Amino acid sequence: MRILFCGDTFPAARRKLNSRLQSSQDEIVVCPGDEIAGALSGVDVLIPLMCRIDSTLMDAGRIRLIQQWGAGIEGVDLAAARQRGILVANVPATGSNADSVAELVILLIIALLRDLPAAQESIRAGRLGWPLGHMLASRTVCLYGLGAIAKALALRLRPFNVRLVGITRDPSAPKVSKFGLDACFSIEDRAACLAQTDVLVLCTRLSQETHGVIDKAALGALPRGAYLVNAARGSIVDYHALYGALESGHLAGAGLDVYWKEPIAPGDPLLAFPNVIATPHVGGVTDRSYDEIADAVAANIERVRRGDVPAHCVTA
Repeated sequence: MRILFCGDTFPAARRKLNSRLQSSQDEIVVCPGDEIAGALSGVDVLIPLMCRIDSTLMDAGRIRLIQQWGAGIEGVDLAAARQRGILVANVPATGSNADSVAELVILLIIALLRDLPAAQESIRAGRLGWPLGHMLASRTVCLYGLGAIAKALALRLRPFNVRLVGITRDPSAPKVSKFGLDACFSIEDRAACLAQTDVLVLCTRLSQETHGVIDKAALGALPRGAYLVNAARGSIVDYHALYGALESGHLAGAGLDVYWKEPIAPGDPLLAFPNVIATPHVGGVTDRSYDEIADAVAANIERVRRGDVPAHCVTA
């Protein structure tokens, strides 16, 4: 099998997968995200890394499987893949992947509340006892979207003695009880939920319905001094609305692991805000998460080699 990683980001993924390939004839190839079309010769398996895979690219090769390294497949034109008989599969965000993202979200929340950038500046300035931080205990944390990552987060946030609320399509769904929420709101009633939220954590998938859903109105519904944490997808948030909320001081800060275009430009104005803590899309990039993903991807490559349908296939 010839396996093409589309994009030279997330370098640990290649090493993890290479250690699990079962055939000595398998070959891993890497190309920059803007050079995919010229690298498709002989490629059987395509692994997109934050790259858009459209019908033009599909027609440029003879791809058998488009395998997402993780859960999000919004960058793949699924209708075009179905028309061409190309299998598309992902690795659901469960297990260590969800746990890893949840741990990063906790890191971002604590870093925002304790003003980590100012604390580091105090160290550099030889200053003790500054900044004055804020406790997480007794604050209201809202999980926007109730999936595997939100469940992992709920489990970890409870010991901090927070008030936990959620926003989801159907608050009456049986699964909601498993989150142990103090309150749950429908998307239609989100303003009422946001009005009582101190920390808004985005856990929803990116889709046509959620693209830009955290807009000026949503951010304005938050109390002044609230925080936003996004480790889901950048485009769930309206960039200009976020910039405006930070510039005006309505938001006390934002923790971002995902962006509108990745990687985010080092000179992006958002990064100049001292109350923005940014990480380079590393929510799920941990040893255990990558071990599980590599196992799943290698198993799917073997299934395709045998002529079987891969696990978690969305186009079969």
